[in-house]
Amino acid sequence: MNQRTALFLLAFFAGVAGIHAQKTSGNPVFPGWYADPEGAVFGKQYWVYPTYSDVYERQVFLDAFSSRDLIQWKKHNRILDTAAIKWAHKAMWAPAIVRKDDRYFLFFAANDIQNDAEKGGIGVAVADRPEGPFSDYLGKPLLGAFHNGAQPIDQFVFRVNDGQYYMIYGGWRHCNIVKLNRDFTGFEPYADGTIFREITPTGYVEGPFMFIRQGKYYFMWSEGGWGGPDYRVAYAIADSPFGPFERIGVVLQQDPTVATGAGHHSLIQVPNTDDWYIVYHRRPLTETHANHRVTCIDKLEFDDKGFIKPVVITSKGVAKNKLKKRRSP
Repeated sequence: MNQRTALFLLAFFAGVAGIHAQKTSGNPVFPGWYADPEGAVFGKQYWVYPTYSDVYERQVFLDAFSSRDLIQWKKHNRILDTAAIKWAHKAMWAPAIVRKDDRYFLFFAANDIQNDAEKGGIGVAVADRPEGPFSDYLGKPLLGAFHNGAQPIDQFVFRVNDGQYYMIYGGWRHCNIVKLNRDFTGFEPYADGTIFREITPTGYVEGPFMFIRQGKYYFMWSEGGWGGPDYRVAYAIADSPFGPFERIGVVLQQDPTVATGAGHHSLIQVPNTDDWYIVYHRRPLTETHANHRVTCIDKLEFDDKGFIKPVVITSKGVAKNKLKKRRSP
């Protein structure tokens, strides 16, 4: 064995040993400029679907990342891009995903429309696997107009206990909730005949997220300016997905010793446990460019009254947590 071969083998086995010895995920959890991450669990894998963080004209595709243990992440390149979505041409962002009827529905915003005359808004793509490839489900936006002042962006889709799927969405400081129909091709009206119900809490800017814990509806959202250091996440709790939602306080924000601009998040709950993780983006202290954002994961915890404890953002990330085999909902 020559010296070059010996050095290569030494470096290789040192790298393998380092992988096995890694105790925490580290933050960011994977390299590259990524923002607005949507976390999910499908089968035996954690998934993160982020925005590719670049200027709008280059923000024309979505990647995804999967992990068995929160430590090692596999990149799935271009699971969706504007070649598959003919009506989209820029600013494809903030994906949200659900599994229904053994298919995966990926909701996304595109084109950053500023009025109802422009084409774009919230679209839907579909695939047979969580890594795609995804194709355009409708051939047009699911929602392409303003209602109650809400820009059609930053959608989040969730299922309640009776099987009904809802979508909450909205930029420009307004948030609506709509009932999706059974095949995700449109919306169902409420009992009073309306379709778009506003649930905007005080301080809301964008990035809504909702989940149910112990019978309560937790509504979370981003405040401040996405390009600045004051970006943050606040929340409210109600007995229904329609509120009323009274702002309780901030649970995620910058730490000037760690990173700035912490916001636009989602949550991952480990199935059949009360273990929760917050998946979010932030800006490294070395960066000032608005789009230089990275995806991070930290623990999210509750106190004995059900309130969310302020999140401590870290550089070490989270400990290994390998999923047990289960069937996705």
